Amino acid sequence: MTALGKLFRTTTFKLTLVYLTIFALFAAFLLGYFALNTRRLITEQITDVVNAEISGLSEQYNQGGIVRLVTVVDSRARRPGSNLYLVSSFAGQPLAGNVTSLPGGVLDEQGWVETTYRRIDEAEQGQQQQARPEQQRAPHLALARVYQLPGGFRLLVGRDLEERERLYHIVISAGRWSVLIVLVLGLAGGFFVSRRVLRRVDAMTDTTKTIMQGDLGERLPVAGTGDEIDRLAENLNAMLERIEALMNGLKEVSDNIAHDLKTPLTRLRNRAEQALRTARDESDYRTALDGTIEESDGLIRIFDALLMIARAESGQARENMTEFDAAEVARDICELYEPLAEENGLVLRADTKEAALLRGNRELVSQALANLVDNAIKYSAPKRDAAEAGAPDILLGAGAEGDRILLTVADRGPGIPEADRLHVVERFVRLEQSRSRPGSGLGLSLAAAVARLHGGELILSDNHPGLKTVIALPRAGPVQTAG
Repeated sequence: MTALGKLFRTTTFKLTLVYLTIFALFAAFLLGYFALNTRRLITEQITDVVNAEISGLSEQYNQGGIVRLVTVVDSRARRPGSNLYLVSSFAGQPLAGNVTSLPGGVLDEQGWVETTYRRIDEAEQGQQQQARPEQQRAPHLALARVYQLPGGFRLLVGRDLEERERLYHIVISAGRWSVLIVLVLGLAGGFFVSRRVLRRVDAMTDTTKTIMQGDLGERLPVAGTGDEIDRLAENLNAMLERIEALMNGLKEVSDNIAHDLKTPLTRLRNRAEQALRTARDESDYRTALDGTIEESDGLIRIFDALLMIARAESGQARENMTEFDAAEVARDICELYEPLAEENGLVLRADTKEAALLRGNRELVSQALANLVDNAIKYSAPKRDAAEAGAPDILLGAGAEGDRILLTVADRGPGIPEADRLHVVERFVRLEQSRSRPGSGLGLSLAAAVARLHGGELILSDNHPGLKTVIALPRAGPVQTAG
């Protein structure tokens, strides 16, 4: 398809043609209406003047008879720019006036008539120019009224319509040129606008072709005008960024699964092989099977965590969202993990004085908060200072702050360096000091995915010492108290 063909097929050019046609028709209708009304107004003025002349001349006839009427008409007919006058006998013989060469039968009808005519002075000039007929003027057109006087005399008074027709043709001609200019300028403007839009659309099309070829780093161009195409490009770019992040995450997950699951699977196989080679009695086989079950449970937990993250990032969990009290969830988690914390010599305490209502998936929020508490128990160290012995090693909090609900887990572990905080929320990412402890590197990833699912965020900061992890979620509404 040629560039001009593509231009003509654009929606912008088609809309321009539609609006241009509507505007041209409206302009033509308006100019036509103006021309017709102008013509009608001039006609009404002519009829008013002629009626007034007829009334005055009939009074003259009533007062002085035909002689006086002839005298008055002859006087008026000689004035420059006068109306058309003609007084004739009952036989149609002209008695006075400035009109000659009327079509036959005009004086036989009473009332208004549009007729051609010649003035007497023009007829005399025409007789002198018979040798040069091409210089003779065509008959004029007039609007006249024929009035029958007592005695059979007839009075014709009229007005030349040349000015009316000239003005009418001027308006019509101006209207034609105006419509033509509108069409030309409209087509030129439509061509310019369509070409500009087509250039931007072609640039976006070229970019999408590059993206479809596998380069997800490309982005649609934004002109910076803030129009609908810019808004569309910005939304598509945001979608592309999300797709690129998901694809990179999928690639990292594939790589990390291949790397991180290889070790437990290898241990699982080696343990089974060792049992086959070295086991001597039932207790040896039972010990090997217990270890196999333990390794299998660890793999199942990893896959469960991956499935939870996938549910959160795909938005499927939005179907099960309800309104619940996050403070109650925090108290349940604290009660569940308090025995484990005591086994590790740690004090776990919950700070949930007020209700913290939010709307979300209770299961995922509970799992994300449990992962944060589990990480805090793994990496926190018991206090050595007797003065601080009564203070909690891990503080679990849930409360409202403005229009957000903050679920906080603060520990006294080694913390996470600021440079690693963006990287540590990725799947299977574990810092070097964490490699010696059990875990899969999915706890913070799940917490971050759950926060994004609910329109919130995961915030990592220093606890001085230790790590303070906050899941900030939108608040469901005002706190309601019983009673």
